Amino acid sequence: MREPKIDIKEKQLLSDNHYILHKYAIGYERKNGEIEIQEREIYDKGSGAAILLYNLKQGTVILTRQFRLAMYLNEGNQKGMSIEVCAGLLDGLTPEECIIKETLEETGYQIEKPKHLYDAYMTPGAVTEKVSYFIAPYDTAMKVAHGGGLEEEQEEIEILELSFEEAYDMIAEGKIIDGKTIMLLQYAHQYIF
Repeated sequence: MREPKIDIKEKQLLSDNHYILHKYAIGYERKNGEIEIQEREIYDKGSGAAILLYNLKQGTVILTRQFRLAMYLNEGNQKGMSIEVCAGLLDGLTPEECIIKETLEETGYQIEKPKHLYDAYMTPGAVTEKVSYFIAPYDTAMKVAHGGGLEEEQEEIEILELSFEEAYDMIAEGKIIDGKTIMLLQYAHQYIF
């Protein structure tokens, strides 16, 4: 497979309010050898990690429910609340360190050795974020804190413990529309439950 030559001609900062948005002008070498100028806006919010907590004995999973402005703006008033797996941005941590920290903050469960499955880009055409996907078993003895997120991060997270079947059915019902959650539930359907 051919790797095209790329030449970054211009990089313009559009926003650095919370994350970073740049506009790029690049020279892209087409298959015929011609150089085409392309303009793209790329959003850099850092990379992240996501985890599905599961209890095989109970047949349950832990998910979260929280408000997402982007969903609200796109879907309208009925769709602002998102059911998701626990996730967060790396912020200088390794993916494993991040997901252990986020699991405790969001769900109250203390995990030690999450299993890394794969990494994936969710929106590679416009966002630099690469997400590392994990799974880990949980049980009631691992619940060491209340969870619900951090107030200083303006998080208000509801913790959901659902049967795996109920959670998996929520994909087809349109109640779970978050990509990382769908991917991890599909993995669990194939390899865990």
